[in-house]
Amino acid sequence: MIYIALFILAFTAIQLLVALSNLIFRPGLKEQYSETHESVSVLIPARNEEANIMKILTDLQHQIHSTLEILVYDDQSTDRTASLVLDMARYDKRIKLISSQELPEGWLGKNHACYQMSQQATGKYFLFVDADVRLGENAISTTLQYLNKSKSVLLSAFPRQIMQTPGERMVVPVMNYILMTLLPLILVRYSRFPSLAAANGQFMLFNADTYREQHPHLQMKSEKVEDIRIARWFKSKKLRVVCIPGNKEINCHMYSGYSEAINGFSKNIVMFFGNSYTLAFMFWLITTFGFVVLLLAMPLIYFWLYVLAAILIRIAVSIASRQSVYSNILGIIPQQYNMGRLLFLSLKYKKQGSYEWKGRKIK
Repeated sequence: MIYIALFILAFTAIQLLVALSNLIFRPGLKEQYSETHESVSVLIPARNEEANIMKILTDLQHQIHSTLEILVYDDQSTDRTASLVLDMARYDKRIKLISSQELPEGWLGKNHACYQMSQQATGKYFLFVDADVRLGENAISTTLQYLNKSKSVLLSAFPRQIMQTPGERMVVPVMNYILMTLLPLILVRYSRFPSLAAANGQFMLFNADTYREQHPHLQMKSEKVEDIRIARWFKSKKLRVVCIPGNKEINCHMYSGYSEAINGFSKNIVMFFGNSYTLAFMFWLITTFGFVVLLLAMPLIYFWLYVLAAILIRIAVSIASRQSVYSNILGIIPQQYNMGRLLFLSLKYKKQGSYEWKGRKIK
């Protein structure tokens, strides 16, 4: 058991180093805007988004970078999404609604929506953004400058997550905790290994020429976690990718409550572990029950060092992600419980061969 305890201590130390690296080396996006007239096509896939679509369109109207075309793909919505977009389009000619027909065989809805919009977009850059994302007025200008400064062809941002209920605060931070303690984001930009890649489909800014050459959403048409797949695929082709965390200009309220968050995150949590349930469950067991092994096998001082490291990790991840340090430290136990629940639910969906999302069966 002593060797298991030593492994747990070493793993926790690595987690702490990764979390600190993501805090120290997170990019500082310039708020000073350099005037440019390069056109950006903002592409919004929308399915039953009447609660959000007006907000994101209003945010886009207030962008400092105004050379925009805004395409909204109505993916067979059954609410007022389409009519709200049409109302906005009457007053802003940059806004255009694209209506969906039947979803072709072999495609997932969001991937098909993104690809269809890319076929009609004319900008020098493509920004794919979800309808539930909120953008500060500098969001497009600063990320566009950073994309060009880093000489990348894809910039993806992990928005600062807005959490309004206790249930959300017990689930949503789990994903940032996993990402920010396993992957130094600076290596997404500088490493050549495709496995060291990350992306978030909520905000993906592409060089349009590269997108048109590679057709990433077409290539990943049946992938339910297409964002990470695209980032890894780009890196395998020696294309530079950059990923940024917790920018204050980019925010998102993903889920309204505990049940939505559990159902939503269960579909992609294992992707963070290379689709390996073995690695995923090992991570959960070590980070949840590692202290028990230390209490049984090591002097008490090592238990307290483990506890200190665990708290420092949560602090570093919370600051880098622009989340509440206080809430995440108090929520360690429920967050670890829900990480396990997400994994077991994901395993259940895998055995079933499908799950339901926004009224569609996803295989």
